[in-house]
Amino acid sequence: MRAPGGPEVAVGGVLLAVENVSLAFGGVKAVNDVSFDIRKGEIRAIIGPNGAGKTSMLNIINGFYQPQQGRITFKGEARSKMRPHDAAKGGIARTFQNVALFRGMTSLDNIMAGRTLRMNKNLFWQLLRFGPAMTEEVEHRHRVEEIIDFLKIQEIRRTPVGRLPYGLQKRVELGRALAMEPELLLLDEPMAGMNLEEKEDMSRFILDVNDHYGTTIVLIEHDMGVVMDLSDRVVVLDHGVKIADGTPDEVKGNQSVIDAYLGVAH
Repeated sequence: MRAPGGPEVAVGGVLLAVENVSLAFGGVKAVNDVSFDIRKGEIRAIIGPNGAGKTSMLNIINGFYQPQQGRITFKGEARSKMRPHDAAKGGIARTFQNVALFRGMTSLDNIMAGRTLRMNKNLFWQLLRFGPAMTEEVEHRHRVEEIIDFLKIQEIRRTPVGRLPYGLQKRVELGRALAMEPELLLLDEPMAGMNLEEKEDMSRFILDVNDHYGTTIVLIEHDMGVVMDLSDRVVVLDHGVKIADGTPDEVKGNQSVIDAYLGVAH
């Protein structure tokens, strides 16, 4: 899957760069002069204690928040402002810490909702469900069925998501994000509230998405075992400030990270 439009970025090249970004709410600095990059094809983790600014950073990347200082460069194009709709059209998809699905709709329809930005026919044709609009919907449904097979949720495709256990709801939300064909997928605590088996399943799917679709992934996660196993590189925030950036092994051995977050004895 590949989002259309924008320049191609070579595998391993910088897909997105955060440059000296700051964000404050009143007198509280959620993000303070933070810089790091995300390379095409990698799994990039953002970690830190509660209140470190991790979710605020994701909200800046996909346009929910506008930074007071700094800029984001995505696929070589620098921007100081971008709205979530523009980010989605440009190839950035998002899942949320708390599941954000249409609980009365089926799994299939929730994932189908992720195809909206890829539909070319206007609302009039979609309401008619005739001719070109029907042809287009069949094509999009085929893509959604491929995602359902990929995530192994065939048996719940017609089940309202409100009836599903939490782990499967998270998988449906991942499916909806994949339906947008993102180049950059932002996952905000995808393992939160899961048991060990559900975490193992989600970890496998994250790796499969990265490998099969070539999707670049940014991951916020508190489970350090998951972070160290999945990530190519890790950036660590503490009270809105970047305190470390490197491979999992480099970060794990960084004394500032140990003192601020990991809590390991010296």
